[in-house]
Amino acid sequence: MNDLEAFAKLVQALDPWRGQLVFIGGWSHRLHTLHPFASQLDFQPVFTKDTDLAFHNKVPLEGNLKDALTEKGFKEKLSGEARPPVAHYMLGSDTSGFYAEFLTPLVGRSIKRTGETDATMVAGGISAQKIRHLGILLTDPWIVTVGPMNGVPLDEPVDLQVANPLSFMMQKFLIKKQRTAAKHRQDLLYVFDTIQLFGHMLPQLKANWENAIAPSLEAGAIKTVVQECRESFNTVTDAIRDAARIPQDRRVDPEELRVTCQYAFQQILGL
Repeated sequence: MNDLEAFAKLVQALDPWRGQLVFIGGWSHRLHTLHPFASQLDFQPVFTKDTDLAFHNKVPLEGNLKDALTEKGFKEKLSGEARPPVAHYMLGSDTSGFYAEFLTPLVGRSIKRTGETDATMVAGGISAQKIRHLGILLTDPWIVTVGPMNGVPLDEPVDLQVANPLSFMMQKFLIKKQRTAAKHRQDLLYVFDTIQLFGHMLPQLKANWENAIAPSLEAGAIKTVVQECRESFNTVTDAIRDAARIPQDRRVDPEELRVTCQYAFQQILGL
């Protein structure tokens, strides 16, 4: 089973909850390439097999997602000491590589009154991880239609909620200090490639920042985003050089990556 076939099974399993779930992470980046606003690029997007889905935890997920996933061949794999444990929903064997995980925003303290870490919760029968700075990815999501016309083997086209490309980029800067060096390099490439996809829409992205995304953030988060966007692309750093080396199907010039991102964020944020 290839990755699109596996993805189709996930979409089918979660169909009743499409209005509450937002695709984030690597699959959202891949889905961005299918949006009608996206530029047509001659290279493959950076991609991971794991599928992250986010939801607001203030609105209950009705029904049982775990049962729906099980019916489509997904198996729950639990790990860690959190209560409930962290869960990955694997399709087939552990070696197949494709799995889904569910994430929801962590708001407030990360330690419960009992002294336990507030890291997970049960919702709709599944175990979801609580992640800080996740709320931005749920702000003003875009709709991407998938189906046979773009290679996803479904009986008919389906509309999915996908993280807004600007939210997708800005969240990378909010979590920068928590990322490993390898993840940070990948994040820089994600940002560069997202600008390649939607760089012709900088005025619209600026309006989206001012009217939707920035108003959803606290003042400290806005300050972090602006500071990290400014500092990340001032000069060609080792992280930028390493990010430019990641693609195997194209050559990325580190200075081009830096200048492209710097210009885009100057226009969007007024740096």
